[in-house]
Amino acid sequence: MTTIAVFVGSLRKESFNKKLAQGIERQLPEGVKFEYADLDLPLYNQDNEDVLPAKVQALKQLVERADGVLFVTPEYNRGYPGVLKNAIDWASRPWGQSSFAGKPAAIVGASSGGLGTSQAQAALRNVALFLDMKLMGQPEVYFNSSTGLDQQGNIADNSVEFIHGYAQTFAKFVEANR
Repeated sequence: MTTIAVFVGSLRKESFNKKLAQGIERQLPEGVKFEYADLDLPLYNQDNEDVLPAKVQALKQLVERADGVLFVTPEYNRGYPGVLKNAIDWASRPWGQSSFAGKPAAIVGASSGGLGTSQAQAALRNVALFLDMKLMGQPEVYFNSSTGLDQQGNIADNSVEFIHGYAQTFAKFVEANR
């Protein structure tokens, strides 16, 4: 069984990014599963690194037991959201004990805007590379939620084949780089 830790950077109940993650999950090959990270964490504070909060310990354990990581990010003000940054900071600390080091990873995002999440993904890519993650470069997913989701919030018929190919490629990438 291959496990992917999934960080959805939107807390919104009807999050486009959560729907995108779930759409990718439905297209995974057999033997691959998603485990969603709980991003409801205290704000990162280096003073709390000596005794990590329980939710932070659980997050770090999720990443450490996972075979790969998928970041699913919206774009806020040309960057990725603070809730995602906070979770990344916690899971990468204390210094020298990053749970992300060496993990295969990918970044996708959904937005209703014309630029998709290109700027957020670019900023997040820099952080993931600094954290010594092995990033999948292709295919890229800048998902337009207004045309890519149907009325029920599922991946629309016109996008299913692309998302299926993405899920298959990502699963192979994780397997090859674990």
